[in-house]
Amino acid sequence: MKNIAIFASGSGTNAENIINYFKNNDDVNIALIVSNKKDAYVLERAKKYGIRTSVLPKKDFQNKEKVLQLLKENNIDFIVLAGFLLLIPEFLIDEYPDKIINIHPALLPKYGGKGMYGDNVHKAVIEAKEKESGITIHYVNKDYDKGEIIFQAKCKIDENDSYQDLASKIHSLEYEYFPKIIEQVLEGK
Repeated sequence: MKNIAIFASGSGTNAENIINYFKNNDDVNIALIVSNKKDAYVLERAKKYGIRTSVLPKKDFQNKEKVLQLLKENNIDFIVLAGFLLLIPEFLIDEYPDKIINIHPALLPKYGGKGMYGDNVHKAVIEAKEKESGITIHYVNKDYDKGEIIFQAKCKIDENDSYQDLASKIHSLEYEYFPKIIEQVLEGK
């Protein structure tokens, strides 16, 4: 069995979708939810499913011993970033090589990097009058949104779409593909 930690900073809709996708899978256990914000709603979602939670504010998240001890205590094999806004420290990437993946709400390499998350991305895409956007699932390396791309899915942007319309399309893609791609990566596909 693979024990997964999900790192999230916000409401946790992607995390909950992943939890539900794997709840009857004997090979995958969502063992831990980690947030850098003590008031992130993802923590409430985790409690609803009986999943252990931990809050690591930014300063604690840089503490190698504290972070690695938490992951080892929970026998974590793999890490999924689902709306996690802190840069992953190099010690964690070194400890989990090719075992940390992230989802980004745009077609990388466009619209990636520091500050490019959530509505910031959707607004930038709309302002640039792009014809399409999508999601990118990628391995995490030491730079924001620069890891090897695993998967992309696209959606069309209509002329009159607002950034909220685009956000809705992107969320649909995230919910449809993220759990499936996690499963494929865990199976070595």
